[in-house]
Amino acid sequence: MPEDFYKTLGVSRGATAEEIQKAYRKLAKKYHPDVNPDDKKAQDRFKEIQNAYDVLGDTEKRTKYDQFGHGFEQMGGGPQGGSWRHAGGGGGGAQDFDFSDIFGGGGGGFGGGGGDAGGFSDIFRQFTGGGGRRTRSAPVRGSDLHHEVTVPFRTAVEGGEVLLSVRRGNSVETITAHIPAGIEEGKKVRLRGQGEPGPGGGPAGDILINVHVEPHRCFIRNGKNLEVKVPITLQEAALGGKVDVPTPHGTITITVPPNSSSGKRLRIRGQGVKPKSGDPGDLYAELQIKMPNELDEKAQDLIRDLGKLYDEDPRKDLSW
Repeated sequence: MPEDFYKTLGVSRGATAEEIQKAYRKLAKKYHPDVNPDDKKAQDRFKEIQNAYDVLGDTEKRTKYDQFGHGFEQMGGGPQGGSWRHAGGGGGGAQDFDFSDIFGGGGGGFGGGGGDAGGFSDIFRQFTGGGGRRTRSAPVRGSDLHHEVTVPFRTAVEGGEVLLSVRRGNSVETITAHIPAGIEEGKKVRLRGQGEPGPGGGPAGDILINVHVEPHRCFIRNGKNLEVKVPITLQEAALGGKVDVPTPHGTITITVPPNSSSGKRLRIRGQGVKPKSGDPGDLYAELQIKMPNELDEKAQDLIRDLGKLYDEDPRKDLSW
């Protein structure tokens, strides 16, 4: 038996139009597909609520529903009714249903939405998209607006804000959008309810911001990890030392081991990208020996003497 529309909305049969509308709005807000995008049961429940309100929210339909129950939609065909062919049934073939036979001449036997008429109404509604002309429809959600923004490397790592010029209808306004820390190239930021207004007072759409990230002149990002090339002097490479390195979280001091060659990588834990949730990444500092632009004759002699002390071929393992 189909569910009673009054029970669907949780109101009594003597409820006023205002009480019915208030109950509908409360339930529609709770079960609306926009609020429950992945909940099939909630979406089905919303359809039941909408169907009930389409009838009880219309004075003429409500009067007929109170008199004839769920079969009221087929009462407009006159005393002779009409016929509808339904495939299937016990005989395996098409069956002819005559409305006057089902409704019983003068329309007796339709009280309270019970009996066969209610079952037939449910089947008929499946084939006609709900049966009858709908005088009210579900609130229509507004359109989403799409924007592209390019943010500095630092903003993508640390988070920050950007300004957007948004056109809604014939007006343009500037709004502020928050960029979360750790966002990656090509990810989207959603501003809920900031899109086009819904027609007829429906909920507004969203703004979807596609984020692009400018490259950094020193740092490279690899997931949550950061990589940076750190120049060191010949003395620091040979004897070791401590050098300062800037990071998104402040300047840190790293120790260069003695006898470090260019390309040596030092891992500094937790100094990479720190997303809103989860563990931070690491910073990889790649050492690069930086020679002076010019060497005087004394410096050249010292290097020649050093080369005589350590004559090992650095390219002995180089092969094709």
